[in-house]
Amino acid sequence: MSVASYRPRTEVGNETVAALIDSSDEWIRRRCGIESRRHAAPDESLVMMGAAAASKALASAGIDPLDVSAVLVATMSHRGRATTVAPLVADALGATAAAAMDLGAACAGFPYALATADALVRSGAAGYVVVVGAERMTDIIDDHDRGTAFLFGDGAGAVVVGPAQTCEIGPVVWGADGSHSEVLRYDETGILRMAGPEVFRWATSVVPDVAKRALDAAGMSASDLAAFIPHQANLRITSVAAKALELGPHVQVATDIVTNGNTGAASIPQAMAALPDTSGPALLVGFGAGLSYAAQVVTLP
Repeated sequence: MSVASYRPRTEVGNETVAALIDSSDEWIRRRCGIESRRHAAPDESLVMMGAAAASKALASAGIDPLDVSAVLVATMSHRGRATTVAPLVADALGATAAAAMDLGAACAGFPYALATADALVRSGAAGYVVVVGAERMTDIIDDHDRGTAFLFGDGAGAVVVGPAQTCEIGPVVWGADGSHSEVLRYDETGILRMAGPEVFRWATSVVPDVAKRALDAAGMSASDLAAFIPHQANLRITSVAAKALELGPHVQVATDIVTNGNTGAASIPQAMAALPDTSGPALLVGFGAGLSYAAQVVTLP
């Protein structure tokens, strides 16, 4: 498995966002830990960003796009009505023989797609699968919404999954709770709305639980981990989960949110790519609208 990331050119600090929501840099940092995020320019589309990350991941793995069997794109911010993102990413890559589909599980989309890719390869239905998380969250948020405007950013991350001599993707533990879907939803105009306190309480409950179950499924304990890479939703959620898991000082905890914001389905692969010189087992946990969640242990490339 290889991993790569695409980060938009424009970095946006808290002062710019705070001015639109009657807030401050200090308030934003205290609330979620974010210092800055990236906003995509008009020419940095979902397809462009996803293809850029995927192309780098393929090059790193030494895989020809013509040998790709499937392209899976996890996204919640595509606003097209007919064509999904994945066929356009496959075309941009030159993966002309690949099946291509979008997978919609919001911020849990990447581990959902990774588990799907793993199943495709294990079953023999696919050789190499490109898994992309790509978001332009700025397309679906209200710049003046005090509950969401400061949280989200844009970008893409990608991994390549293929046959290996050893198992590098552990069993997925996943689920959903549709009875609480209203706490994170689109309004009638297609803008994302969130009941922040309710989402925070749900996430700080479900993340430690699903993380522990994923470790059990992989036959591992927290002490075996080299890294913990949860969805980059809020630094406070990450801290609560890391404490509940009793992670030792040797475990790298991903904090990409500090300078990248919450990039939805792109956040886990982007955080994977950002970890400095880390190899070995990593625990991935995704969670978000739906409410959906998923976790698995993978071996970092």
